Amino acid sequence: MKIISYNVNGIRAAIRKGFLDWVQQADPDVVCLQEIKAQPEQLNLDDFKDSGYPYHYWYPAQKKGYSGVAILSKHKPLHIEYGTGIDYMDQEGRTIRADFEGFSIISLYLPSGTNIARLEHKFKFMDDFQQYIDEIKQNFPNLVICGDYNICHEAIDIHDPVRLKNVSGFLPEERKWIDDFMKSGFIDSFRYFNEEGDNYSWWSYRANARANNKGWRIDYNLVAQTLQEKLKRSVILPEAKHSDHCPVLVELESDF
Repeated sequence: MKIISYNVNGIRAAIRKGFLDWVQQADPDVVCLQEIKAQPEQLNLDDFKDSGYPYHYWYPAQKKGYSGVAILSKHKPLHIEYGTGIDYMDQEGRTIRADFEGFSIISLYLPSGTNIARLEHKFKFMDDFQQYIDEIKQNFPNLVICGDYNICHEAIDIHDPVRLKNVSGFLPEERKWIDDFMKSGFIDSFRYFNEEGDNYSWWSYRANARANNKGWRIDYNLVAQTLQEKLKRSVILPEAKHSDHCPVLVELESDF
């Protein structure tokens, strides 16, 4: 079973850049999308069915052209959970969960801390999300939480850890949160297989950052420790260029 997580920075723009052809070639079983920036009625939903994903679920933000998550699947889920039930999160379309037999997949778009107010919002979100996951994993222990966490975990995950240590996305408090989140029962699937530097999933549009690989690894497929023995591989796919992020893939031994 292959799962891809991809912050597309606008699904309509990504489609214009060849996303649908790419996803057919990559051929994952499930795609978790973040920052879709569209309402379903603004899309030709048959395009996804025609690309091999007859099951697609959209959870946009209330504000148009902003945030939003989605899950595309080749296989019919047992259940889709839209949001967390936490109002301020759900207004921004930040999480969607697909339950399958024996495991569940969440597409997460954690807020960025672009200013002081949004940084405070981000910290509240992080705390509330940890509590939400602690609660739901009682009933759904085999979670795969895919998405844009907007946090680099370790110095190896960012191109300039010294100069960027006071920038949101690499603040000590953010790093501690994601470290504690992983320690609460999740495996950073990419780092499980790869301990090398210069592996990033997001690059600024400024200063030719992507061409120079001046990036940040802020997109993760975090896999519940209960699924550790099923991990087969986890890779970053920087050749895909439909967004300022690139897709991240995890493969698990599992049958639908």
